[in-house]
Amino acid sequence: MFNLINGSNLRGDILGGLTAAIVSLPLALTFGVASGAGAEAGLYGAVLVGLFAALFGGTPTLISEPTGPMTVIMAAVVSSTIAANPENGLAMAFTVVMIAGAFQIMFGALRLGKYITLMPYSVVSGFMSGIGFILIIMQLAPLTGHSAPPGGATGMLLALPELIKTTNPVEVLLGLATLCIIFLSPNRIKKYVPPQLIALVAISLVSVFFLSDNSINRIGEINVSLPSIQLPVFTAAQLQTMMLDGMILGMLGCIDSMLTSVIADNLTRTEHKSDKELIGQGIGNIFSGLFGGLPGAGATMGTVVNIQSGARTALSGVVRVVVLIIAVFGAAQLLESIPLAVLAGIAIKVGLDILDWSFIKRAHRVSWQSTAIMYLVLLLTLFVDLIVAVGLGVFIANIMTIEKLSRAQEGNIKAISDMDDKLPLNREQRALMNAANGRILLLYLSGPMIFGVAKALAREQAALKDCDAVIVDLTDVSFLDDTISLAIENVIKEAVESLKEVYVITKQKKVQERMLRMGMEDIISEHRFIDNRTEALRLASFKLGIS
Repeated sequence: MFNLINGSNLRGDILGGLTAAIVSLPLALTFGVASGAGAEAGLYGAVLVGLFAALFGGTPTLISEPTGPMTVIMAAVVSSTIAANPENGLAMAFTVVMIAGAFQIMFGALRLGKYITLMPYSVVSGFMSGIGFILIIMQLAPLTGHSAPPGGATGMLLALPELIKTTNPVEVLLGLATLCIIFLSPNRIKKYVPPQLIALVAISLVSVFFLSDNSINRIGEINVSLPSIQLPVFTAAQLQTMMLDGMILGMLGCIDSMLTSVIADNLTRTEHKSDKELIGQGIGNIFSGLFGGLPGAGATMGTVVNIQSGARTALSGVVRVVVLIIAVFGAAQLLESIPLAVLAGIAIKVGLDILDWSFIKRAHRVSWQSTAIMYLVLLLTLFVDLIVAVGLGVFIANIMTIEKLSRAQEGNIKAISDMDDKLPLNREQRALMNAANGRILLLYLSGPMIFGVAKALAREQAALKDCDAVIVDLTDVSFLDDTISLAIENVIKEAVESLKEVYVITKQKKVQERMLRMGMEDIISEHRFIDNRTEALRLASFKLGIS
């Protein structure tokens, strides 16, 4: 489980960890403040999740820290728990982080890693873009010099006219200046220093030396002493809600991490261990919640910078944590003077990066179903709830996919009582079918048979009344689900009750065993299962006395 730290790529790992730490610092502060848990919570999360995910995870070059999507959910959790219990609300929120970590460990232990990202792209695009919009909208309050109103993104939009009316123009200018630096920094500078850090330092210095007389909202005191343990806090009545929040947070962290791990694989030409990575992320989030830190996941920006700087092993993640600890403890007093408007500007840039621009730009070119699902999930994420958005989006997308597959597969069910040139029959089989003169019905199925084609199979039962023998040909069936198995059983049962000869052709032993196990042995005997189409036609012809 534990990733042994080695010095096989010492220079690259040290440089990667140092560069990733420089990228992480402004984001950790930004997400800490945006979550409502405080700047120190962001710093603790960056250190603890990053350390334990590096030590126990399954992607050596992955940088784990608080991310935009996780912060959006955490902000909602902090807001709701404090509203429900002002005295212990923040401790309850950190308990939710621990619950999220426990879910992630469970997902990893159950080997669900490879299934985490198996959801339609339109759904992933919709909820990621929805989260991006939420993060942007939630920065409108600090950007205009106000505290965030209650009610999440909806509350912010409703309060927007009042926020604009009482805007602090100095803070708006600080935020806009931050965005200008981030967007307009030349690429040759971005190679060496992230523009977020340049903006953080430059605008903060300007605000301290030239705008000290203005009433600017700043981070304020940061408690950078060793974090105290936040023991789990909840009542029996609150547990259900906290478990649901923890599951959402944990699931989002899994998706975030798995997607970033795939990016790391592409850059390093390696293959990560999904289940091990989920366990590492879970351990990191449990420790982060235990010590008052934000939840974290694999971060795309930090991971890409880490790899591009030369990192190849988990040592880079440990180096990043060490650099962060030194920077935070050595510069805590300087960090306290950072204006909140600067952090809002950085968060807006993160929100813009989360938006799935590639899908949004091509929405008019893809199918209307995918576009509709994407925007539905986006709006539900923004105005209702993430789990409702994802659940409904996945449900609708899967129903549409099943309907398309079923329509395509309906043509692979054929009830044949005379010659059909489309069937893969050899010369003897064709002769036997011709000699039967319609008395033998060959029910031919091919390809994957899922429950959506059960109706098409039921429609073919009408052909049973005109024949004396039925051969169910499953030779070319690649997959047979339970619903189709039961539909085939109904066809066979009706044929047997009509005193017709029945044979089932299958070359796959497991298909035969599955059908018998489901109870078909009570309808027809095992010797009626034939592994050869010619033999089945001969037997049927012999029983019917066809020469």
